[in-house]
Amino acid sequence: MTYDLVIGDRAYSSWSLRGWLLFDAFNLPVTTHSARLYSDELPNLLKSYFPGKTAPTMRTPDGVVVPETIAIAEELASRHPEARIWPKDPKARAIARVLAAEMHAGFGQLRSQCPMNLRVSYEESAPTQGVLEDLARLEVMWDWARAQTGSAVWLAGEYSAADAFFAPVASRIATYNLPVSAQAMTYVQAHLAHPSFRRWRAMGMVDGADQEFYRRDFPRRPWPGPLPLTASAAQGTTAENDLCPYSGKSVTHVLELNGRRFGFCNAFCRDKTIADPQAWPAFMALVG
Repeated sequence: MTYDLVIGDRAYSSWSLRGWLLFDAFNLPVTTHSARLYSDELPNLLKSYFPGKTAPTMRTPDGVVVPETIAIAEELASRHPEARIWPKDPKARAIARVLAAEMHAGFGQLRSQCPMNLRVSYEESAPTQGVLEDLARLEVMWDWARAQTGSAVWLAGEYSAADAFFAPVASRIATYNLPVSAQAMTYVQAHLAHPSFRRWRAMGMVDGADQEFYRRDFPRRPWPGPLPLTASAAQGTTAENDLCPYSGKSVTHVLELNGRRFGFCNAFCRDKTIADPQAWPAFMALVG
């Protein structure tokens, strides 16, 4: 049996990113149900997920509806202790929970002034004093956590729910080119390179049209994460593979990579792969 998870636009819904990472980064089965923000899609979808009213909202295999990412994290950790969503060490686990709780409730200026947008990165964004204060608090908490746990990259040892909660913050720093220390930027780069984050961003790049609410008129720069391989959509259905590497269904859409043609069962499967081929192990297994 699998979980159901209601999410918003992948490029923009920061809370949805946090919720989804709690599944993908810890290898837990989930079926996502996506709804467009700023439309009737999300409230209509959530009618079947009472009392949920925001994305993400989870439904467990036994039918319990769990809104809010911090509740989702705790419920998944209780049901799947083997996944180690929270650190095993008691001290590191307590620190991780402190971090997640503050992220869940705080950093209002950073949230409001720099909404998540995974589709662009800006050369500069003129952060306000409130944003700078939130960034300073982030660095205090990150430095404290690593000093307490002896962690080199992640906040409390191995990747945990605390890191999943800060993934949207890392994306904001990347998008708006926000000023942080070299150590903080190392943490941001670890997020941008994390396999689950790369998969989510690849889907976000092709997940519907741009949302005008998130547009900013700052000069742009290339995305500062790993440089993806160059692939492009191709005409026809002739491909090296007969079946989609993700669904096992017949090929209907094709991409070209380094002069080779690979097929997929729909446009979304193809396009998310074009956005970042190396984010998808099943595809890279075809490439060899």
